[in-house]
Amino acid sequence: MANTKSAAKRARQTVVRTQRNRAIVSGVKNQQKRVRAAIAGGKKDVALAESIKLASALDKAAKRGAIHSNAASRQKSRVSKALVALA
Repeated sequence: MANTKSAAKRARQTVVRTQRNRAIVSGVKNQQKRVRAAIAGGKKDVALAESIKLASALDKAAKRGAIHSNAASRQKSRVSKALVALA
């Protein structure tokens, strides 16, 4: 338990930020699953549309600090490589 007011406030902020970051990262993971499913199914048009949404979600997550910018970049790169292989 926090001993000072500032430590108590820090604890409250951490809870809120953790929930927010979890929601953002969870959304990104769900979008990744949609892209992978479309690629595995061989649906080029769907995969392309979902990959655009994924890139946007990754950029937003990196901008908000939920994930590292290099991690977002790496994931976008891997998806684009998979799309090229699909085509």
